Amino acid sequence: MSGARTPTIGVFDSGFGGLTVLRALVARMPQMQFAFLGDTARLPYGSKSRRTIARYAAESAQFLVREQGAEFLVIACNTASALALDAIQDAVPVPVLGVIEPGALAGRAASQTGDVLVIATDATVQSHAYALACRAQGLRALEKACPLLVPLVEEGWTDHPVTAEVIRIYLDELLSDAVAEGLEPDTLVLGCTHYPLLRTDIERTVPASIRVIDSAEAAAQAAVRHFGDRPDRIAADPAPDLAPRCLVRCFATDSVEKFERLGSRFLGCPVGKVELIDLGG
Repeated sequence: MSGARTPTIGVFDSGFGGLTVLRALVARMPQMQFAFLGDTARLPYGSKSRRTIARYAAESAQFLVREQGAEFLVIACNTASALALDAIQDAVPVPVLGVIEPGALAGRAASQTGDVLVIATDATVQSHAYALACRAQGLRALEKACPLLVPLVEEGWTDHPVTAEVIRIYLDELLSDAVAEGLEPDTLVLGCTHYPLLRTDIERTVPASIRVIDSAEAAAQAAVRHFGDRPDRIAADPAPDLAPRCLVRCFATDSVEKFERLGSRFLGCPVGKVELIDLGG
């Protein structure tokens, strides 16, 4: 990368929840260019086979690298990070970062007891990717699927009493399971890119002794470390207001109107005109 050229970071998700990762990236690296792709025509990935997920994710990664010139990829999709990271790395000639390992590393940095909790979607929990990544960091992890949270976020019910009650039920069950297994958790990892929109309620619900880790923020911090030799591109402090600095192109394989309508909730500023692309079946 030359000093005069602005690098492009490609960000990929099966939908638009990964815009929370993009938001964290833009806040920390406002001078970069970003291309975000949501493979909305083929979601949910969680119901597909590992082979199909790998093919879909590789095709999306190749679009960002070949068509958009991405020099670094962030896989802002827990399912793809869990089941297809190797396939993506094989498909493109640029560095690739998933969201699971950074989340586990952040959990290791935060935890004093070595016991962490993880909430995620069914597909991510069934893959046990977070448990394995945490184990590699010397942590004991207890995972719980919270399938109702994604549709509640997409419905816009982030501040609704029903959502708060659902969060309470899930976390009460998880904490009870931790006690039954003899764990002393002091860290909770949000293992889904939708969950940062619920962080305030989640933090209100867990005991004050438990620190909440946002894997989207953790992935952004890992990306910053990759570009550590480019301090001119990195903000000293994350910017709270992204609107003036959102130098982003967004692409989707279907439902661009829904993407434009809901995407601003995740990104924290208008996503602008979303471009429709076709990656095949």
